[in-house]
Amino acid sequence: MESTFPKRSQQNPIHHLVSSPPPPLSRRSSIPPTPHLTSPLPPPKQSTTEKGKEILPATAIKGAPPLMKINVRGSTMVRPAEETPRVRLWNSSLDLVVPRFHTPSVYFFRRGEAAAAEGGSYFDGERMRRALAEALVPFYPMAGRLAHDEDGRVEIDCNGEGVLFVEADAPGATVDDFGDFAPTMDLKRLIPTVDYTDGISSFPILVLQVTHFKCGGVALGVGMQHHVADGFSGLHFINSWADLCRGVPIAVMPFIDRTLVRARDTPAPSHPHVEYQPAPAMLASEPPQALTAKPAPPPTAVDIFKLSLSDLDRLRSQLPKGEGAPRYSTYAVLAAHVWRCASLARGLPAEQPTKLYCATDGRQRLKPSLPKGYFGNVIFTATPLAEAGKVTGSLADGAATIQSALDRMDNGYCRSALDYLELQPDLSALVRGAHTFRCPNLGLTSWVRLPIHDADFGWGRPVFMGPGGIAYEGLAFVLPSASGDRSLSVAISLQAEHMEKFRKMIFDF
Repeated sequence: MESTFPKRSQQNPIHHLVSSPPPPLSRRSSIPPTPHLTSPLPPPKQSTTEKGKEILPATAIKGAPPLMKINVRGSTMVRPAEETPRVRLWNSSLDLVVPRFHTPSVYFFRRGEAAAAEGGSYFDGERMRRALAEALVPFYPMAGRLAHDEDGRVEIDCNGEGVLFVEADAPGATVDDFGDFAPTMDLKRLIPTVDYTDGISSFPILVLQVTHFKCGGVALGVGMQHHVADGFSGLHFINSWADLCRGVPIAVMPFIDRTLVRARDTPAPSHPHVEYQPAPAMLASEPPQALTAKPAPPPTAVDIFKLSLSDLDRLRSQLPKGEGAPRYSTYAVLAAHVWRCASLARGLPAEQPTKLYCATDGRQRLKPSLPKGYFGNVIFTATPLAEAGKVTGSLADGAATIQSALDRMDNGYCRSALDYLELQPDLSALVRGAHTFRCPNLGLTSWVRLPIHDADFGWGRPVFMGPGGIAYEGLAFVLPSASGDRSLSVAISLQAEHMEKFRKMIFDF
């Protein structure tokens, strides 16, 4: 039976991930009630498309062939292997203030000697699909669709319609062609596109693509709807799927009840919650009467910068030492450096307000702590706000500003945030997007404590995992090294002219 899932568009894939077309390219261009159980859902048959081919246009992969051709072997809508509960799953406010698209990420795997001896079984599609169907039984919201309740609030209809699984070949490309794995348009082509034009119930919550390269290596592209899971929960699912694929049972079962993350019966926020206030705008450089039509957004560029352990030690050496000197986390120090470099590269005047968005996991901050397998979004945001003159001053000043904001993120602050969100008349007005992170502001999300390299499907761990694209200018990610050498990489999107200056500053310390 042929799948009813829309065919993958041959338009630029980023067009489906944001609400407006991408800017011109540079070298690296971006862009409650308890759930109600009705009836069990029997496991329907899997539906598969006929084998088809698709050729995607290429941009400049470092060292890549002039045209990256991707042949799609086939697409399958994989459904749970067993009966799953028919649930309309309530979403907490934290599930609703996240970006509305599928979060893109990509894993790269190299084919070692042991895997080569297995012949054609390397990343065998049938084996992966069987394990995926098994994983969807306990993680059944992943197989559902978004929907609206009677009040128009977004919820998850756990109807078991399945997730999209695509198998493809890139016969002219190798893993090495992707260089340092900067989250360019080329990485986004390794993830199935999503068509949002037919409403929120029309597309899968999860889309997956396994792409085989001529070198024998493989990429696994993941697009996961953010209303359903944050990074921690998303990785819980992917790593559990990988465990099942190599014959290991799921270590921690998901806990699926989001009513644990709700406001108090009588909401009483005790903090102003600057994280949900509008981001500072650029100070006007011209009188209002001189401004005419809104200019087109400037072109953006993405890049990735690896800081070795030695680099990080040299950076920390700039901080005060000795007895009584303040202590800062590695994140606070690195974030201060990135914020400083970005502010200097952007040429922000000293009096320009700038806000840094730092995502933090609330699982251990909330008291009592959430169950280990809690499945959903539990992201709270620490938001240091300062004038650019302070940010571009000493590293210690920036680190102190960031550390102070992070230290405030305790149970009281997080509970206050839930109460604050409960009192808002329209949560959609608080959803972050391009307006949040663009100049003069910045978002820096750390994946360092996430198990991003644990997805071993039976053929070895990934050599890289990171974002498959950066949707917004001013958004950045901190990534740990797959080799365990304690280096950290910063993947960032900036205006193209600012990126040229940022490249010169990031290692200048």
